[in-house]
Amino acid sequence: MKNPVELGKKLRAWIDLRTGLVQQAEEMADHPTPSSAASWWYVFGSGAMVLLGLQVVTGILLAMVYSPSASNAWASLQFINHNLPLGWYLRALHGWGSDFMIAIVLIHLVQVFLFGAYKFPRELTWVVGVFLLLLTLAMAFTGQVMRFDTDAYWGIGIGASITSSVPLVGKPLVRLLLGGPIIGGATLSHFFALHVFVIPGALLGLVGLHLLMVLRLGINEWPMPGRIVRRADYRQNYAALTRKTGVAFAPNAAWKDAVFAAAMILAVMACAWFFGPFGPSGQPDPTIIQTAPHPDFFFLWIYAVLAFLPPQLEIPFLLAAPALIVLPLLLLPFLAGEGEKHWSRRPVAILVVTLVAVTLGIFTNLGLHTPWSPVMDAWSSAAIPARYVKDRTPLERRGALVFQDKQCRDCHSIGGIGGRRGPALDDIATRMTVDQMVRQVLQGGGNMPAYGKALSPAETTALTAYLRTLNGNHLAPAVNPAAGIEPVNGTHPVAQ
Repeated sequence: MKNPVELGKKLRAWIDLRTGLVQQAEEMADHPTPSSAASWWYVFGSGAMVLLGLQVVTGILLAMVYSPSASNAWASLQFINHNLPLGWYLRALHGWGSDFMIAIVLIHLVQVFLFGAYKFPRELTWVVGVFLLLLTLAMAFTGQVMRFDTDAYWGIGIGASITSSVPLVGKPLVRLLLGGPIIGGATLSHFFALHVFVIPGALLGLVGLHLLMVLRLGINEWPMPGRIVRRADYRQNYAALTRKTGVAFAPNAAWKDAVFAAAMILAVMACAWFFGPFGPSGQPDPTIIQTAPHPDFFFLWIYAVLAFLPPQLEIPFLLAAPALIVLPLLLLPFLAGEGEKHWSRRPVAILVVTLVAVTLGIFTNLGLHTPWSPVMDAWSSAAIPARYVKDRTPLERRGALVFQDKQCRDCHSIGGIGGRRGPALDDIATRMTVDQMVRQVLQGGGNMPAYGKALSPAETTALTAYLRTLNGNHLAPAVNPAAGIEPVNGTHPVAQ
């Protein structure tokens, strides 16, 4: 029997003679890297690639079961979640992998920016990286559409509305995305093609180009204060640096990449196991307009900005924002391709990163806690302030208990504590009569559901009696001009 080592060498030589892949892999592994770049700060690019691989594998497995039709998509996800063995975990891996990938790509982009790695001669490497971020976000958005639940349905509508505002090409783009002028049977098929074929194909192609340029130009050295980048001599200086301090990429830097990638995969697996998949929520129903759809986490800031903008500024913002955000990123390496790389010598870069991070954090928080988003633990996390139950009658205090126990504070605040989906109730008695309160509680209206079946007549009487005491700074109570002044004690014959 021949030696297995000899057989392996012969097989390697046979494959390399016909493909050249073995030699290419060895050259990549031996690629000289400045020793300062064999650092934990340089692991984010490889981490993003591994997460992309996870997305490809889990996406292929899901596509084998998923039905990309408007009539069957929601049901097929329910089947995956509840009937397919570990189907819910497969969906969770894909969903959490998407979030982790966006986060790692963003961190990688910030690290490259702060390290000045976009400067000469790596301008196009940066440009390709920006497009990779945009494609990653596009994958996340089209992935949310694949759930085809209530959020996805209205998310498509909002996305189509934004796209239609683009001059000249807006309406044709909407027809291309939706498969017609409205959300119809072809819409999900179009988004499925984008999510499964078009965007992943572009991603994989640009990742290959990105790697080719990294190998061609070398990994950016650790920035040193005072080490100026000049087009005239940078290539010579970099070559001298790699000759003096260069180490082979494998194993000197590769083992850090492998450890970080493994940590990311384990983190995705843990989140998938403990938190489960995203959705789907309720079935898409265009007749339900009293709803509050919201996008996935990384798009919440856009949601909040659009919500807080005056209506007349929405279209100008939608037209200007992409240019104001993307164009500076694309032009950056061509406008600042030389000079200092170290962040301590570039205070403007630190200021920009801080400003962007704080702004996105604020708007993301607003997207999570907006006037239309209930604070689901408000009723149990804090008691009603004492001043709002002081000097109340037993009936009114019973109403305060009903108000707390029935979770009214998820959507309404008192004393600034509670939800903001509905109006604050500190002065509700000055704006609504008892009749109006009873009708609103029992029948609902606006964004408020009807509670007629959830409250007994006695509870409704107590609740409205308590609400009748909330008159702000002792303002006059609301009256019905057609019926005259109502009784001061605020009781109402609901229980009769």
